[in-house]
Amino acid sequence: MGVQSIERAFGLLEAVAGQGQMSLSQLAAACQLPLPTIHRLARTMVDLGYLRQEPNRQYTLGPRVLLFGESSSKMLNNVALPHLRALVEEIGETANLAMRDGDQVAYIAQAPGRHAMRMFTEVGRRVLPHCTAVGKVLLAPMNDDAVRLILRRTGMPRHTEHTLVQPEEYVAHLARVRELGYAVDEGEQEVGVRCVAVAVPHPLAHLAISLSGPAPRMSDELLTRALPLLRRSAQTLAGELR
Repeated sequence: MGVQSIERAFGLLEAVAGQGQMSLSQLAAACQLPLPTIHRLARTMVDLGYLRQEPNRQYTLGPRVLLFGESSSKMLNNVALPHLRALVEEIGETANLAMRDGDQVAYIAQAPGRHAMRMFTEVGRRVLPHCTAVGKVLLAPMNDDAVRLILRRTGMPRHTEHTLVQPEEYVAHLARVRELGYAVDEGEQEVGVRCVAVAVPHPLAHLAISLSGPAPRMSDELLTRALPLLRRSAQTLAGELR
């Protein structure tokens, strides 16, 4: 039998991690707890440093959560690398694992492609979600208003002529991503680079796997061949993380 207060505290942290920022009323609804109970939990988590209250009164993850970051990233790297390397063996292009980190996306593991000319995304690099395939699949499950809030906080800087820079255009684009179950970066982050990504179907991890390479090699034919392999890898990884 679990300890109720610990279960509630971790449920609160997971809810905030999933949304980035949440009000007390949103937390109460997500955790299915009375508002006074959520208020006491949130204040305790703020005092301990696991939550932080922003000027707009909403709650975000606090700095003490970073204590878990390095060890969890190493664990994910070790678990994911065999799957990423298997994708490279099958497809030849660089395979990446990315994770939603607040309003950004962080690359946490990579297997380099086999070609002399290949794409390198530095592990640890953080990017905005509006211009990357991994960002799109990570934001796609969210409701449109939550996506708009993230875009308002981050902005939508233009990196190339293909970058989506209008919030409503991006929201409409995510509807198509949800329908397809994958996303493509058509040179939106970097000129001449094409990337395809799928989300890891895990309710808490907020991970995505992608393949990236020069646009001429990342043809529609290659994407058609790669997508079943990406989905299989994502499904297997999700099972290992449960």
